[in-house]
Amino acid sequence: MISGTGRRVSRILTAATLGLSLSVVGGLGLAWSFSSFLDRIAAVETPLDGHAEGAVALTGGADRIADAVALVAQGHADRLLITGVNPATTRGEIVKQTPAARSLIDCCIALGYDAANTVGNAAETERWVKANHIRSLIVVTSNYHMPRALAEMGSALPGVELLAYPVVSEHGRQHPWWSDGASARLILWEWIKFNAATLRIGATPPPAPEPVADRGAATAPS
Repeated sequence: MISGTGRRVSRILTAATLGLSLSVVGGLGLAWSFSSFLDRIAAVETPLDGHAEGAVALTGGADRIADAVALVAQGHADRLLITGVNPATTRGEIVKQTPAARSLIDCCIALGYDAANTVGNAAETERWVKANHIRSLIVVTSNYHMPRALAEMGSALPGVELLAYPVVSEHGRQHPWWSDGASARLILWEWIKFNAATLRIGATPPPAPEPVADRGAATAPS
């Protein structure tokens, strides 16, 4: 017969074992999540094959705009949106910083000043895509930011084909993220924000379908 003390010890040991098991499972889950996130981050830039109707560059990295302009100049996209532009930045300053944009700035490059974060980038891009009837889009942003950018763009632009063009900085090419404290903190923080974004997007109900216009009604010119 087990005494009261023995039963208490047994319950404590059971609770401790359960807690340890949950900790191990939780740790393995976090490790898998982080490893999966790292697999989404391109280590090197690769040439883009094919063509899209549009491209969007998310500001925040030094090489993002230059690479996006080059994609348009090389014929990989017909037009470009630069989203999240500082309100004080003019079209002339874009040309000064990226001389290759000079021949494209008037015909093929739009500047978006409304976005302050990645969610705003997606919303600004959605308006531009709809206004220009774009069905395929190249997304240009830093490699570490690409997973979250694609998640937000995919949520805002269902039905639009998204092509990723991750930009790898010179520092990133020379130094692995784990070898540098600042880079490691950046990757860890981006992983946290990516998980938060995917949870939020998953919990958000899909938008209501747009009303179908009466086929017999006359449509106004756009």
